[in-house]
Amino acid sequence: MALNGLDGKVAVVTGAGGGIGAASARRLAGEGARVVVVDIDGAAAEATAAALPGEAIAVQGDVSREADVDRYVRAAVDRYGRIDLHHLNAGIFGTFARLPDLPAEDFDRVIAVNLRGPFLGLRAAFRRYEEQGGGGAVVVTGSIAGLRGSSDLLPYQASKHGVAGLVHGAAVYGGPRGVRVNAVAPGLVPTGLFAAGGAARGGGGDMEQRGTTTPMRRVGTPEEIAGVVAFLLSADAGYVTGEIVSADGGASVVNTVRPSGGAGAWVPEDGA
Repeated sequence: MALNGLDGKVAVVTGAGGGIGAASARRLAGEGARVVVVDIDGAAAEATAAALPGEAIAVQGDVSREADVDRYVRAAVDRYGRIDLHHLNAGIFGTFARLPDLPAEDFDRVIAVNLRGPFLGLRAAFRRYEEQGGGGAVVVTGSIAGLRGSSDLLPYQASKHGVAGLVHGAAVYGGPRGVRVNAVAPGLVPTGLFAAGGAARGGGGDMEQRGTTTPMRRVGTPEEIAGVVAFLLSADAGYVTGEIVSADGGASVVNTVRPSGGAGAWVPEDGA
């Protein structure tokens, strides 16, 4: 059954050259939306747009740059006259470096893309809605890394905690203006993002194995995350705002100090 309120809408999806963003673009296009595919890799954006079943354009852009965010908004408005929906999905993985060894420039780059990027996207969305004289919906891609803590991937983790703050504040601001803002918090989903971790423990190489520790005993798929995004952007979620919706196979609800949650089944590496 089709979701309500997506057919004919104009949707911007960032980081849509692959992974969750591409899946989100496909789902929204399948629901009848016209999609603006944004990615720092222009060729990947073009490939995603060309493969969609409906109207779409591709825009190359770095979401951490104000000029690039303004450019994808202009491209969308020039082509379609308006923007109704935003999936602010673009993100980068960062580094496994230990806290004492973490270069400040690596931390800054992850924060720039994963937190400054959604801020710029949210600001642009609210500016556009104000100019259009109407509301819309925004979904930001968070992570279960933004709900809990670990000693690795610190820049990524910090950025996703920050996303929760952006979403909560923007939802409070947007409510009286008819703008809904939510986030999806994916769990273990094998995509090119974590493939960058290679064979490193906690990267892409052992993700399938780690997925067996979730209550559902498997990893998720980009399409499953895209389904949550599409719902949150649709009119079927018309009374939902300010929520961080986990799509993680139950990983974030596990009580790790109970035997059934894995207590005693792990030993930190020396020096961790």
